Formats: sequence, C-alpha cells, structure tokens
Amino acid sequence: MLDKIGIKILQNLQAEGRLTNAELAHRVNLSPAACLERVRRLQDEGYIQGYTALLNANALNAGLLAYIEVEMERYTPAQSEPFRKLMLDIPEVMECHLVTGPFDYLIKARVRDMLAYREFLDRVFSTLKGVRRTNSYVVMEELKSSTRIPFSYLSAPAR
Repeated sequence: MLDKIGIKILQNLQAEGRLTNAELAHRVNLSPAACLERVRRLQDEGYIQGYTALLNANALNAGLLAYIEVEMERYTPAQSEPFRKLMLDIPEVMECHLVTGPFDYLIKARVRDMLAYREFLDRVFSTLKGVRRTNSYVVMEELKSSTRIPFSYLSAPAR
C-alpha cells in the first residue's frame, strides 16, 4: 500500500527519472539510505517497472504516428494468439491494446513517413489471418503526449 512518501517518490521519479538518490531523498525528506530502501521496495512491489529515456521521434526519423483499429474475424483467445505474438515482435508497434467496442485491438505505431506506413501495413496485415478489417488514423499534430500516470485518484495529497 502506498503512503504519502511512496507517492512523493513515484511522482518525483516519474517527472525526473535521472534524479540521484541524494536529491530524491532531499525532496521527500528522507535520509539517502531510507530513500534507497523505499525505492527498492517500490520496485519489488511492482510500482516501478523500469527506467527509460524519452527520445525525440522526429530526430530519429520516426515522425509519423498512427493509430490502427483492428477487427478480428472472430475473437477468441486461441484464434488471436498468432496476432498477439506478432504484435510483440514488430518494432514499429509501440502499443497494442485489446479494447471494448466495435473493434478488437487498438495499435499505436511509429514509422518514418507515409510511404513507410503503407509498407508497414502491407507487411503486417496483408498476410495476417483472422483480421477482418483495419482502420487507420494518422496523427497530423500531437497536442499532448505523456507517459505520466496521474496521481489525482489516490487519497494521499499529490505534491
């Protein structure tokens, strides 16, 4: 169970993953040893899954962002297993979610440009069995993109 200090640690690390333990300890008013122990406990309990750097997709020639709705012929876990395994192996697929509604999966993909997107769609979906239909939505402008999870739903104050 998270307490106020645990929440403060998570908020600080989510905002600045490269904080030193000494700086984090100062911000949450703990000794460095106690802070390090709390961070380790948060990792062991699964609150912290890992650390990563946020990269600039445009600078890395992956500026086209698209969302793809995928409707399966007939959704069953067994019939969808090849699709699920394939999604895990495709580097352009950043996210893939099983969703409720008129389609089964929602995919977030990044590629270089529209030509690369067309090649991506042909490579992935032209031979994939069990897919009835796909709908694509190419992002024209990213107004907001965040990896931060909101803390507003927790009972402890978010600072």
